[in-house]
Amino acid sequence: MVERSDEPVSRPDAPAGTEAGGPTSSAAGQETSGKAGPPELPQDALILLPVRNTVLFPGMVLPLAVGRRRSVAAAQEAVRGERPLGVVLQKDPEVETPTAEDLYEVGTEAAVLRFITGSDGTHHIICQGQRRFRIKEHLEGYPFFAARVEYLEEREPEPETEEAREIEARFHALKQKALESLQLMPQVPAEVQGAIQGIDTPSQLADLVAGFLDLKPQEKQEILETVDLRARLERVTRLLAHRVEVLRLTREIEKETQASMEERQREYLLREQLRTIQKQLGETDAKELEIQELEQAIAEAKMPPEVEEQARRELARLERMPEAAGEYAMLRTYLDWLVSLPWSRSSEEHIDIQKAREILDQDHYDLEKVKRRILEHLAVRKLNPGGRGPILCFVGPPGVGKTSLGQSIAKALGRKFVRIALGGVHDEAEIRGHRRTYVGAMPGNIVQALRKAGTNNPVFMLDELDKLGAGFHGDPSAALLEVLDPEQNSTFRDNYLGVPFDLSRVMFIGTANVLDAIPGPLRDRMEVIELPGYTDQDKLEIARRYLVARQLKESGLTAEQCRITDGALRRLIHEYTREAGCRGLERQIGAVCRHVAMRIAEGESGPIEIDAEDLPAILGPPRYESETAMRTSVPGVATGLAWTPTGGDLLFIEAARMPGSGKLLLTGQLGEVMKESAQAALSLVKARAEALGIDPALFEKSDIHVHVPAGAIPKDGPSAGVAIHVALVSLLTGRKARADTAMTGEISLRGLVLPVGGIKEKALAAARGGIRRVILPARNRKDLEDVPEHARESLEFVWIERVEQALEEALEPAPARAGEAA
Repeated sequence: MVERSDEPVSRPDAPAGTEAGGPTSSAAGQETSGKAGPPELPQDALILLPVRNTVLFPGMVLPLAVGRRRSVAAAQEAVRGERPLGVVLQKDPEVETPTAEDLYEVGTEAAVLRFITGSDGTHHIICQGQRRFRIKEHLEGYPFFAARVEYLEEREPEPETEEAREIEARFHALKQKALESLQLMPQVPAEVQGAIQGIDTPSQLADLVAGFLDLKPQEKQEILETVDLRARLERVTRLLAHRVEVLRLTREIEKETQASMEERQREYLLREQLRTIQKQLGETDAKELEIQELEQAIAEAKMPPEVEEQARRELARLERMPEAAGEYAMLRTYLDWLVSLPWSRSSEEHIDIQKAREILDQDHYDLEKVKRRILEHLAVRKLNPGGRGPILCFVGPPGVGKTSLGQSIAKALGRKFVRIALGGVHDEAEIRGHRRTYVGAMPGNIVQALRKAGTNNPVFMLDELDKLGAGFHGDPSAALLEVLDPEQNSTFRDNYLGVPFDLSRVMFIGTANVLDAIPGPLRDRMEVIELPGYTDQDKLEIARRYLVARQLKESGLTAEQCRITDGALRRLIHEYTREAGCRGLERQIGAVCRHVAMRIAEGESGPIEIDAEDLPAILGPPRYESETAMRTSVPGVATGLAWTPTGGDLLFIEAARMPGSGKLLLTGQLGEVMKESAQAALSLVKARAEALGIDPALFEKSDIHVHVPAGAIPKDGPSAGVAIHVALVSLLTGRKARADTAMTGEISLRGLVLPVGGIKEKALAAARGGIRRVILPARNRKDLEDVPEHARESLEFVWIERVEQALEEALEPAPARAGEAA
């Protein structure tokens, strides 16, 4: 081990009496300058030599390189005075100029066997450990570390005692482990083994083994500080046993590696001999047979000329490559992908518009506008098979049938249907694949799905386009731009294949819940078809036609064994589900069917009829109830309409007044835009207070609190402006809002009602929530045709242009004052 310092020292040829040269002869300890030197070192003091990253044990002989000024001075003084050195480990090896606090308390007294000064000014000492000591007091005023110490003597156990026998047993166990470790080490001199066998003192053996163990300096210091012989033997034996186990495993790994290499060489020689024998017998070996099969597969795949040329080039490389080569398997897999892709295999397309209409009507209830657009798309494709039609994208809440529409289109066309889920995909390589240079590389999901379909013209559904992510591996939505562009996808190039593949014959269909979450360039390449949520009547028909039959089959029941009445279905729709689609409704129907299946399995004879009053016993109490009448039974509450990614919903606005200083409090986790709408609504009320019959002084001595319940759900947008204004006027005038009326619209400070979005979803939410009248901005009248007919028939639409109209239509008449005629 070496202890060094970058601190410069005096040259070895410096005058006598300096720190650098060899031992000085100045008996009085005077410097050459004539000044008084340090006091004489007491005889009971010990010169200390701080060292880094090494620990000296008693009995060890250790060379040290001395470089720091104080260390050089200590070594010179020890040699000059023929005194021992106290070798002490430094706690932090990075400290260049240590203090007394930086040294451990326990060290080893060493005799300096030799002091050498090199021609380049370096100093080296060879020292031998003698005995342990503990520092009692550091001495100051010397150019080196010095201290008074106490020597740590080991307690010898009494002969013929249990302790003596235990120490002797540990001594023999440690010696056996030490000899075993020497056998596992390569090229160990025989003298070392003899030296260990010749040791007859447990303390000497423990210190010798600890000194040569590959341990951290702190661990060696802990052994040095362990004075108790039994504890030291136990600690050293445990550490040596761990080292022996590591050496044994290393030896086994080397043997296995060597055997594996020899086995490969043997296998290579045998294969070469087998190949020679087969040639002599006129037989074809396995590799040649594999090459012939691949050559035949390339010919049958009918690839484009550019791709076939690439495949034959790689096949020639494979033929020249030995099977044991690392690249052989990779190249073989690449050729398998090339020959298995449907370069020329297509599904025969039969477009029958009437049959397609029947399939769509059979699989899906209502959705007339969506079905008409799909039929138009198929009609154009029938008349112009070579044309490049638009990419369709179905957008709507969950559970309205977007994925099943794609399956119906594939059935109507007679094509294969494949689907990939894009939710959570954040790596561009998921679309385009990895380059072959990477270990475990594979083509992207597009090519994998085409291989699975087996044709080059399937109906390909890209599900959940709005759930695409972007990470440091790239943006997968950018990779989809080429896939969904009819002008570019005829030469789509997967990174793994490295050759173009024609995607122009594939019919791509996308789905999404939210249109705004799809990146603009990607959205621009698709024709968006919006699927509205279902009304209660729609859900009833869907349940009758599809859901009940499907769940009966899933539960192993027949229509004769179980019958669910229309009343039960209506109650399921109103009181157990609240959604735009039908997934939750189907789950509840499935729960009812499983209950019936359990009763029949227990021996009850059918048929079993489930009516509305049977549902609480099966599904528990109703989960949803109409809160409209309850929430609008007091002044200060208005019913608004909100748009959500899963459809529309009712939004209740509550306002309260309390003594204060004119502050406006807003709660319910509102976004910035919604907060601004509430501020504008209050400002409009203040500006028209006298016209509304409100005392203007009321605002100066009152605080207004506006709250939107369901506070855990974030809410934002300007469309609640009308509802907030109505709630404030209702609170301050005492006029209740009508329980059967909901409203939406943005307001301006001039009192205008501005148009908003999501009219279709909001109207459906009003119909589901039992609302009869809906107040809408007049400029949204054009959106009424998007509202399904069932919703239009069940709702009364009131069109307004100013907030005064909203107050007149939404609020009940003012209560009669005392003294007025009834």
